[in-house]
Amino acid sequence: MSLQRLRTFIEVYRQRSVTNAARSLNLTQPAVSQHIAGLEVAIGRKLFEREVRGVVPTAAADELAADLGNKLDDAEAALSSARARSIELTGALRIIGHGDFLAEVVTTHLQPLLEAGMKVRLHTGDSDLITHMLTEGHCDLGISAYPANDKRLHCELIRNERVLAVASPQVADRIVSAPDFRQALLAEPLLAYNLELSMIDRWLGKNKIDHGQINPAMTGQDLRSLRNLLCKHFGWTALPEYLCAPYLDNGQLMEIPAPVGSTFLDYYLVWTPSALRQPRVAHARQSLLWNLKKT
Repeated sequence: MSLQRLRTFIEVYRQRSVTNAARSLNLTQPAVSQHIAGLEVAIGRKLFEREVRGVVPTAAADELAADLGNKLDDAEAALSSARARSIELTGALRIIGHGDFLAEVVTTHLQPLLEAGMKVRLHTGDSDLITHMLTEGHCDLGISAYPANDKRLHCELIRNERVLAVASPQVADRIVSAPDFRQALLAEPLLAYNLELSMIDRWLGKNKIDHGQINPAMTGQDLRSLRNLLCKHFGWTALPEYLCAPYLDNGQLMEIPAPVGSTFLDYYLVWTPSALRQPRVAHARQSLLWNLKKT
């Protein structure tokens, strides 16, 4: 039973499509079908049922996938890392993530990759676009504030960031000195990442502040735009600490004291297992994991 057949099986299983698996593996569709057929003969059980829009795994396929787990991915990543140490790491590395995190955190760790000869291309997007660009093969690595919920993706936690409610000192003093903290906070304009208010909802919920329906004065998916407006003495928001720590230190921003405590925001490095077959991607993933986890 060849490793190539097992790799083909895993890719078809993840993609639920012979066509997509062939594209990912750089094989023809007949070659992928032959690999699956050969594997079915070897184990004596049917692995997939064909449907109009792809294939559906059988119970035998589910069992085989569970037995294999991530063993093939780990082996291929190790081989790619070994190759990366012995060949020139040329070519473009495409990274997609939240614009503010890429600019203020990730770029500070890219110099070793650039000095090794890589060309780095940064793209910005929200979690949905990150998932799309990775699964479609348009980007090599992603960085998201949400764990991967697509079975075709793997992810690893790289950062656990404290979230603070912040405003300019003038606005924060007005909130803190008011007789009713909740009423004063909610009376100020709110700046948010988007209308879902997930980061703000978590902070308010943690601090037992019932806010009802809040309509943000402004939304922007680059958190630096919110921070810049705060520094102009307008509104309040919740920001990850890496974005506001220097501004707290120099007095441009002030933390709004949390009645109960802070919340936290996780960041993940995300990739498709097939991307790690490229030595530069495997090397870059390992470099970013190592460096981002240390900061």
